[in-house]
Amino acid sequence: MRILLFSGKGGVGKTSVAAATGVRLAEIGYKTLVMSVDPAHSLGDSFDLEGALFHAATADPKSIRENLWIQEVNIQREIKRHWNEIATYITSVLRTTGLSDVEAEEMAIFPGMEELSAMMYVNQYLQEKQFDVVILDCAPTAESLRFVSLPTTLEWYVKHIFTFQRSIMKAVRPIVNKLGPIEAPPDSYFGNIQSLFKKVQGIDVVLEDPAITSVRLVTNPEKMVLRETQRAFVYFCLHGLTVDEVIVNRILPDEITDPFFAEARKAQAGILSEIEAYFAPVPVSRVPLFNREVLGYAGLHQLSDRLYGGTVDPALVTRTEKVYSFAVVDGHYEVRLRMPFVQKAEIGLFKKADELVVQVGTLRRHVGLPTTMASLVPVKARLEQDMLVVEMRNAI
Repeated sequence: MRILLFSGKGGVGKTSVAAATGVRLAEIGYKTLVMSVDPAHSLGDSFDLEGALFHAATADPKSIRENLWIQEVNIQREIKRHWNEIATYITSVLRTTGLSDVEAEEMAIFPGMEELSAMMYVNQYLQEKQFDVVILDCAPTAESLRFVSLPTTLEWYVKHIFTFQRSIMKAVRPIVNKLGPIEAPPDSYFGNIQSLFKKVQGIDVVLEDPAITSVRLVTNPEKMVLRETQRAFVYFCLHGLTVDEVIVNRILPDEITDPFFAEARKAQAGILSEIEAYFAPVPVSRVPLFNREVLGYAGLHQLSDRLYGGTVDPALVTRTEKVYSFAVVDGHYEVRLRMPFVQKAEIGLFKKADELVVQVGTLRRHVGLPTTMASLVPVKARLEQDMLVVEMRNAI
């Protein structure tokens, strides 16, 4: 099964691009599921399917065309299915603070529930071989990064804290329940956590396997949007996921010749050049601004034609090598870039704001640095076969 994860800043057209990709894959013949992981679901709206009953029905995969299903993760439904013991206990605790029943139930929906629920489904579909391709229409960038980091965080908690915490609580529960202002969580609460972990176990390996999972970043040719896309690119790399395409949406088409748009066209051209330079060698696809809102199957079909042409298979694995990676070695940070067929004398390095810039001849590679490395400077570099290793340390 292939997993295609679409992420980007809110409002860039990410859901439309994800839905259009689903349309293309279904038409090619893949059994395709488009799943919305964004709490503010708009996937059904993208297909122009209306009504509260429809949105309730999409809590499970719903067929809308041959080979095409959509699913919008419904957190209220998921709480009843997977989080009942946890949510019930948290709700009971919140009631003791004076919150009403409705307020307590709303507050018991804590961050991460929706993302973990989606991961359970992905793991289930992978094991059952129910679909050929699962497309994840993720929430805006920050939530997308939480989505990919949750499995590692949950695994650390279960391995290092969970068993100890459960044992201690088993011993002190009678005393806490007798003397404390609130009851201690029952053992079924911990059983629920353990059950949830088993349902997502191994998904982190799946997400980091480029033969299965690819990240596609959707952006617009605007400076503020580009900066967030660059940050997302860095952090997906940091989490070990492979970005195999950047999709620039809503580019002013050539047929718009009105002088009113001259400045906007000039600004877009500059941003597009910056995008090509920054994300190389990851391919950049361009989608024009349409003269109407992209809605319904026909509109999404038109968008897929502009994005993929008549022959491109969006499920193909096009990149398996990570563009770059980060590591901590002997107390210092390293940036590792694959640079085949390059001699050390050809390479130039310099720091620009929060980027490491690698120059080979007239070509430049921009490496965005995570926050922990943004203040560091390159002090040494070496070639290990076709891998350039740059040592980063604090400025003296």
